[in-house]
Amino acid sequence: MAEGSNREEYPTASSKMRMDTDPNSTIPQFLTKCDDYQLFKLTKFYRDRLEQAMEGGVDGVSLTLTYERIFTGQEHGKVTELVDKGNRADSSKLLLNLVMEKGSRARRVMWESFVRMRHGVPKLDKILKEIQELGSDAFDDMNMTQGLSELPSHLEDLQQKHKETLRVQAGTLRVNTILIKEKVKIFQLVDRYAELTVISTVRDRTLVEHELLARGRDHEEWREKHLRKKLEKIRTDQLFQSSFSQTGGLLQKIRRVFHQSHSTSSSGSSAAVSGVPGVGKTTMVQKIVYDWATGKIYPHFQFVFSFKFRDLNTINCRINLRNLILFFYPYFGNILGELWKNPEGLLFIFDGLDEFKDSIDFADNRRNTEPQYMCTDPEFRCKVSDIVYSLIQHKLLPGCSVLVTSRPTALQLLEKADISVWAEILGFVGDERKEYFNKFFEDQTVAAAVFKHVEENEILYTMCYNPSYCWILGLSLGPFFTQRDRKRQQVPKTITQLYSYYIYNILKNHGREIENPRDVLLKLGEMAYTGVSKKKIVFRNEDLIEYNLQPSQFLSGFLMELLERDDSAQSVVYTFPHLTIQEFVAALTQFLTPDPGEIGKLLSEAHSEKDGRFEIFLRFVAGLSSPQSARPLVEFLGPFLHQTTCRVIDWVKEKVEGQIGDSQTETGKRKLLNTFHYLFESQNKALVRYTVGSVKTLSFCGLRLTPIDCAVLSHVIGLCDTIKHLDLWECYIQCEGLQRLGPILHKCQELSLHLNNVGDSGVKLLSAALRNPECKIWKLHLLGNALTDSCAEDLASALSTNRSLIDLDLGENKLGDSGVKLLSVALRNPDCKIQKLVLQGNDLTDSCAKDLASALRTNRSLIDLNLGSNKLGDSGVKLLSVALRNPDCKIQKLHLSRTALTDSCAEDLASALRTNRSLIDLNLGNNKLGDSGVKLLSVALRNPDCKIQELRLCWNALTDSCAEDLASALSTNQTLRILNLETNSFTDQSVPALRRLILTCRSLEEIWLWGNQFSPNGKRQLELLRESRPGLSVKV
Repeated sequence: MAEGSNREEYPTASSKMRMDTDPNSTIPQFLTKCDDYQLFKLTKFYRDRLEQAMEGGVDGVSLTLTYERIFTGQEHGKVTELVDKGNRADSSKLLLNLVMEKGSRARRVMWESFVRMRHGVPKLDKILKEIQELGSDAFDDMNMTQGLSELPSHLEDLQQKHKETLRVQAGTLRVNTILIKEKVKIFQLVDRYAELTVISTVRDRTLVEHELLARGRDHEEWREKHLRKKLEKIRTDQLFQSSFSQTGGLLQKIRRVFHQSHSTSSSGSSAAVSGVPGVGKTTMVQKIVYDWATGKIYPHFQFVFSFKFRDLNTINCRINLRNLILFFYPYFGNILGELWKNPEGLLFIFDGLDEFKDSIDFADNRRNTEPQYMCTDPEFRCKVSDIVYSLIQHKLLPGCSVLVTSRPTALQLLEKADISVWAEILGFVGDERKEYFNKFFEDQTVAAAVFKHVEENEILYTMCYNPSYCWILGLSLGPFFTQRDRKRQQVPKTITQLYSYYIYNILKNHGREIENPRDVLLKLGEMAYTGVSKKKIVFRNEDLIEYNLQPSQFLSGFLMELLERDDSAQSVVYTFPHLTIQEFVAALTQFLTPDPGEIGKLLSEAHSEKDGRFEIFLRFVAGLSSPQSARPLVEFLGPFLHQTTCRVIDWVKEKVEGQIGDSQTETGKRKLLNTFHYLFESQNKALVRYTVGSVKTLSFCGLRLTPIDCAVLSHVIGLCDTIKHLDLWECYIQCEGLQRLGPILHKCQELSLHLNNVGDSGVKLLSAALRNPECKIWKLHLLGNALTDSCAEDLASALSTNRSLIDLDLGENKLGDSGVKLLSVALRNPDCKIQKLVLQGNDLTDSCAKDLASALRTNRSLIDLNLGSNKLGDSGVKLLSVALRNPDCKIQKLHLSRTALTDSCAEDLASALRTNRSLIDLNLGNNKLGDSGVKLLSVALRNPDCKIQELRLCWNALTDSCAEDLASALSTNQTLRILNLETNSFTDQSVPALRRLILTCRSLEEIWLWGNQFSPNGKRQLELLRESRPGLSVKV
């Protein structure tokens, strides 16, 4: 009988939940000691996370449950059908539903299968490690609803008033526009809010580059690779759910997270959410507050208090928690004392730690020992920073929960804090971008047109992970698709052009109000530049006055005006809508100043800053030297200073030329890529041709490249002559990056794309380049790119027609027998020019050997074939040996290491060696040929027609028994140069034979004998032979 949803079938007393388990025991032992009810609780508690974790192996779990006769064939079919359709999320949800219905045995088998597959599924492994760390404590507080205290009746009216206040405050969204008539638009939050992707970890907490730039670079990689395999998504209603809580990599005890009235030792939990500027932290906080106030989330919190650090900056005196709450929520009056009695029902939210003017040192031990630094009483007066510290560290109102948001650059402040949950907002992923534009534009036709343009422009599309970028794009691009007088070909395609139109629209709507907009922008830009140089983003009236600026309607339209609350009077602060706008205005100023002065020196000093603070600024400066970017602004600001434009172009030229020859290190490669970004933004084709046009080699190996970087690279290479070698080894470009490079691939002679996960779709793009009549690619390396047989037909078609490709590396993929059979058809084509083909580690078996052998017999160009690390076996090699005996076979190098060979195939190989006239390099390492196999091979090596020059027999279980045969065979051999016998079982007994081999085989240059069982004396006897003739290498 199914018991999955029947809570009544199990006892609920805590005594029934205890178990004798050691946290340090292995997971299998732990699960064995769990009773059925505990497994039921475990499954229910981790259910949301298991749904995500199982996506990578749901078909395997289902197969196990079917094999154990828990699932029927029909049920297994439903699960795998969803997997085949790509709906892994739905398939894992269905599997868990079935398991909960089937009962205790189903749950036990499922958890046991998790243990077996954990190392291949990182998310499952993480959950199992957490359970192991918790041990029996895991069952103390898993009941999410039991024990929550009810709200006293006399507080119900106050709670309703508070919720109604928060509903009104958080229910609307203020959206800044650039229109003079409608400076701010008000929308309902639920109508405009677009869901963001949040992950239950923080990737890195210190950044050496511009924080937006750094996130933009690796965003695509994290989204595609880690989000699927490693990173767990977390909903905003799960921030205070214990299965996600962790501190410094170790899971905190679950009782710290759930707020039960009977637990006096509870210390609540603190959560930290990180995100780059503009990614939506404040709006997410607003949505959390609104959802709590409307009863959608966190029913166990009786009261939620939300604060912005920007507002807390206005409090300059000592204050207690009571007055701090009353300052922002005065209607609580004298009732707060009642709330202190049940801290478990309180949630405090602090938004924008990076904007807090005071420093909070969580590593300061004085806070634990000296009274003036301690705040344990909500009535105690102290600094605001002390209150925040004490709430996060659970010293004040222990049992309450705290949520803190911050930019990544301020996260180091929290590294020593008592944080249970770390989370990061990745921003928009996939269709979330499209959803934003659909909500931004009331006219869905315009929304579709704008999104289509953004989607087709790789630069703009990748920017769209950030809601602030989307907002700028909406404001700037909207007019192009709503006004008939705008020509579509003028739609911006670089970031500089986009921002130029953003400023153009502001000037168009506000230009009449200002007598001299050029002068105002010049002063504003000077202030912006100072801000960029000092990492300052918030400006006050005194800053404006310092630069001879006065608040005006123009500035109000240009800047977001925010009111800070102050004890005595309102004070206004100014901040640019986005940091990149501040950087753009700072760059624009360089072209408006009447005297360019030492602009080159200013740019060089900015370029030398190692923390990347000026990187976007420099791109904008390079971009504004372009007439396309300057043209819309000239209408209102007058012409840009020609002298400045010339000096900027000269500076970019100098930087590119200097960096071209200095790209060996990772820093050098990154700097070269940055200079390419300058070239792209400048859209100066003549400058590209002059600086990069004759470059022969470009290497960015090991440097993570985003689709934006690939688009920039494509632009630059597109204006070059033929590129001799483009090295993108391990650049994580994936198919999307390769797509951006598509137009220029055929211009490269050598193309290194190892370890880029381009997949089958990427190979289809490459095949198109290979079919291009102007294709110059002669070397193509695609090792480790997740290729399957799905791409083999396209590749085979390209190989049949291409006239340039001679070196193809497809190693460490999953082409399988079916894929290689298709490639073999191309190899039989007389027009195929391939000379070297690497197929190692491709899940090949003897099933494809017949096709390969057929290709070897007829192909006239293939001379180097690597089939290592496959399971060809003896039967497969026997078929290949037949082809090797064919006089038309041209193979010179054959690699068969790690192909599961035994002595059964040795006679066939020996026969091939006796008759083949082309084979000079044979690798048989890491097999099990044994002494009997090598004795058979020795007969062939003795044949004067054998042409072998390099022979590798390492790791073949060879003993002293075959040493004499080898020595005898090779004593007359005149061609062997390299012999590898390392890691076998030769002893001192073989030393005389090996010495004779070395002395009599006069062609021998290298012999490898490491890893055998020679005594020190035996090693010395062999090493002495190095002196027997010049150039001989004996490695013992």
